[in-house]
Amino acid sequence: MTLSWLLTAAALLIAAAAYFRARRALRRLERLSESYWELRYESGQLKARVTRLESAAGLRAADEQPAPPAVTTAFVPLSSLRK
Repeated sequence: MTLSWLLTAAALLIAAAAYFRARRALRRLERLSESYWELRYESGQLKARVTRLESAAGLRAADEQPAPPAVTTAFVPLSSLRK
């Protein structure tokens, strides 16, 4: 009888420890997720500022090279390749 109570108490202690550890991991995951989205937002803001500053300074037009001509693709039927 005492053994079953000891096992029950040990199981409850282990379950409580696992529960608190899971809650702590969940809070950490929420903090990391929030930090990720904040950094992503700030990165987008900084990219927009750099683009705006480059266009205002005229650096973007001087650094750009002419775009290569567009390559057109055409449909080639497989029957013509067999010959």
